[in-house]
Amino acid sequence: MQKSLTIILFFVVSFAYAQKKPLDHSVYDTWESVGTKQLSNNGQWAMYGVLQQEGDAQLFITNLKTNTKLNIPRGMNSQFSNDSEFAAFNIRPLNKDIRQAKIKKKKPDETPKDSLGIANLTTNAIIKVARVKSFKFPEDGFGVMAYLTEKPDTAKKSVKPVEKKDSETDFADDEPAGKPKTEEGTDLVVKNLLTGTDKTYKFVTDYYFSKDGKQLVFTCSGSKKDKTAPQGVFLLSTEKGTLKTLVKGKGSFKNFAFDEDSEHLAFVGEQDPEKQEIKKYNVYYNSITLDTAQTIVDYDMPGLPAKWSVSGDGRVNFSKDGKKLFFGIAPIKKAKDTTIVDFEVAKVDVWNYKDDYLQPMQLKNADRDSKKSYLSVIDVFSSDPKVIPLTDLTLPDANMMAEGDAPFVLASTDYGHRIESQWSGSTSKDYYLVDTKTGQRKKIISGLNGNAMASPGGNYVLYFDRKNGNWYTYNVVTAKTVALTESLNVKFVDEDNDVPDLPSSYGIATWTEGDKAVLLNDRYDIWSFSPDGKSPAKNITAGFGRENKITFRYERVQQDNRLERFVDNKFVKANELVWLDGFNNTTKENGFYRTNVGSVKAPELVVMAKTKYSNLIKAKDADVYIYDKGNYVESPNVYVTTDFKTETKLTNTNPQQQNYNWGTAELVKWTTPKGFKAEGILYKPENFDPNKKYPMIAYFYEKLSDGLYSYQAPAPTPSRLNISFFVSNGYLVFAPDISYEAGHPGQSAVEFINSGVESLKKNSWVDGSKIGIQGQSWGGYQVAYLITQNNMYAAAWAGAPVANMTSAYGGIRWESGMNRQFQYEKTQSRIGATLWEKPELYIENSPLFMFPKVNTPVVVMANDADGAVPWYQGIEMFTGLRRLGKPVWMLNYNGEAHNLVQRQNRKDIQIREQQFFDYYLKGAKAPAWMTSGVPATEKGKTWGFELTDEKP
Repeated sequence: MQKSLTIILFFVVSFAYAQKKPLDHSVYDTWESVGTKQLSNNGQWAMYGVLQQEGDAQLFITNLKTNTKLNIPRGMNSQFSNDSEFAAFNIRPLNKDIRQAKIKKKKPDETPKDSLGIANLTTNAIIKVARVKSFKFPEDGFGVMAYLTEKPDTAKKSVKPVEKKDSETDFADDEPAGKPKTEEGTDLVVKNLLTGTDKTYKFVTDYYFSKDGKQLVFTCSGSKKDKTAPQGVFLLSTEKGTLKTLVKGKGSFKNFAFDEDSEHLAFVGEQDPEKQEIKKYNVYYNSITLDTAQTIVDYDMPGLPAKWSVSGDGRVNFSKDGKKLFFGIAPIKKAKDTTIVDFEVAKVDVWNYKDDYLQPMQLKNADRDSKKSYLSVIDVFSSDPKVIPLTDLTLPDANMMAEGDAPFVLASTDYGHRIESQWSGSTSKDYYLVDTKTGQRKKIISGLNGNAMASPGGNYVLYFDRKNGNWYTYNVVTAKTVALTESLNVKFVDEDNDVPDLPSSYGIATWTEGDKAVLLNDRYDIWSFSPDGKSPAKNITAGFGRENKITFRYERVQQDNRLERFVDNKFVKANELVWLDGFNNTTKENGFYRTNVGSVKAPELVVMAKTKYSNLIKAKDADVYIYDKGNYVESPNVYVTTDFKTETKLTNTNPQQQNYNWGTAELVKWTTPKGFKAEGILYKPENFDPNKKYPMIAYFYEKLSDGLYSYQAPAPTPSRLNISFFVSNGYLVFAPDISYEAGHPGQSAVEFINSGVESLKKNSWVDGSKIGIQGQSWGGYQVAYLITQNNMYAAAWAGAPVANMTSAYGGIRWESGMNRQFQYEKTQSRIGATLWEKPELYIENSPLFMFPKVNTPVVVMANDADGAVPWYQGIEMFTGLRRLGKPVWMLNYNGEAHNLVQRQNRKDIQIREQQFFDYYLKGAKAPAWMTSGVPATEKGKTWGFELTDEKP
């Protein structure tokens, strides 16, 4: 009876799998993912988005006590008010309307615009306002918000804000086309959220709240049609409703900054004639006791270097105590010579071997460099104020210490070391303390290959030296340097470093309050160090991480809802209970632990599972947490909890997945020919039958096994393998990890990839004659190399490969302008020597020189706007194999980057990749693009997807 029942269950399960269909290329657009997640400060409300790859998003706001839910179609960029009483969000136009605007080639100003939604979390009522550019809540204040509108829509009457219950809200008819924009400002609406009243200010271009929300500064452009329209800078008291004119008249005003107490305001601005090319900016200052803004820094200010002026592009900041004002200065630019006739002068780039940076880097960064400003400071309350330049052309970078309250800033420079970035990829730096009262400089670190940062309280400079792999502190007061880690037997640098360069550190966790201790990471555990060196180091995770191969990292759980990023908590309290992210390096499980930063004991396990958790987000004023989790089988969903003993699931993404033949992911291990222990991921179809034989594709880069529990959404990828698609369509997919021997990256790929494939071929369900390989970028290089070594692969796909290291070595990465030498000498390409020192290694690792051995059909993707790997590398590979009569195809997506950006191109390559592998690994018919190609005369008319009875 038991045997009969087993047989029946087997057939039932098999029948269920048979009913599931394989994924096809039509599923991509509506496949969902989790968007932004956040909690109201009081922990009562959760707000989270569900996105579609190419469709209309959904925003949800859930009351965690009553479980009532607001659903906002196409809601994005959401934010809670500080008092947890309101939420605001953009409402995007319908995706179909945006598409139609593109089809009709409408101008940007004529395309559909965002609306604004404001939800009252007490009544669940939602106000909708059409055509809104932006909105803001004050950081700490409440009861008020502001939003800036788009130009009025002239196509139909303006829509007034309509308050509706959520069940009545209709977001389907948002965005008619409007008039083209002009430089004039638009309506700024300041809304009292408590009374529901609005106040509108005309022709506003920019606006900024004080931290407490009691003041709002904004600029008005005026109007060419209305000579009485306001122009200048205005300050609104949101409590009293009174308005001050800070600066009157037309001009450019920006970079507004209030002090910590919201009593003082500063900004930069100019009122030069509009046609004047070089503007002279000033720094303006205002306080609650002043009726108008005062110019406190102009071009005649004492201390300002000759031929320098205030920069309009520099940030403005008060020190936390409000006594100092930091701003940027810059050399005065040269005006264009208007007597020069453009067509009569040469256009030439002059490359000089003494230049700090190569011309391509200079050209790439020209706009950024033209806006570069140099930190300076002024004493706001001095009776004899003067500018104190803290940086200049030879010492260009600086950061405030102790939020500006310290008597110094930490400045750094790589001046004199910049040329070396050509072959090292980075530069060493000198660090200085610069006195904010005198501008005097004191060098504290010379030629550091690493990084340095100030402690939160400004008492120390913490730095890591890659040359010896140790962390140090420099005491700002005593000038004493303490080596924190050199006496320990534990390494604080990458133990698995396999590039021919110095290893990097595992980073800093955080500081404790008052600069009493700094927490640093080793590979697995977290250590506490006294920065003055007077107390011994403590392993606050008690070695539990290393003992159990669990990597612990400090989890920043507080989110800044205004900026949709995690708050950089500068320190924790001495005995604070903190959250740790835990990753089990053996099982690849993920979870969370808790520990006291003042203790020395094993962390307390909260949760560990065969899943991938997102970052943990905590409500500011309540012990409520929100996160998402998923794995290869389960689409990620949003959850909330207070303790992880129970959790509430808030979303149900991708229910349609159950209709498709999905798959499983498992960790596989093997030993390489040289005895290395190796591991990787094997993906199998959900309906896997061990009695069948399956074709397999090996996809690789460097190390991928840590992603065992990552969800792989079916998507038109930038050029990586669409794993879930191929698995659903009856392929095995193997993702092996690779470790490298310096000087021999090609043979390292052979060592790990081929041995992993051979290990899997021992299983009867792997069809050893039908195995393909796919890789992109570094993975593409490895594909190109592997097919020169033997004929074990039936088909290969190489995206953006390097075929010839000798020609690629001296090339340019056009996206950054950097020379490629550093890649070969120090980083990913792993040669570890110059082309002149070890030419034999460059030849050994260049597939080009071994192309006569190739018998594997291969497709190369090489795009003509690739900014990382020069596309001529793909051309060398294609033309070389073509000359040898080898089966090779090349795809050049015009104007595309290293990884495909345009979605239509991503969709195109998915179809071609499936057709290619289906032909060689499944025996399907070949498409026309493989058999007869697509002639240039047919470009844009036909794509060659139709299947033929011909052979390539």
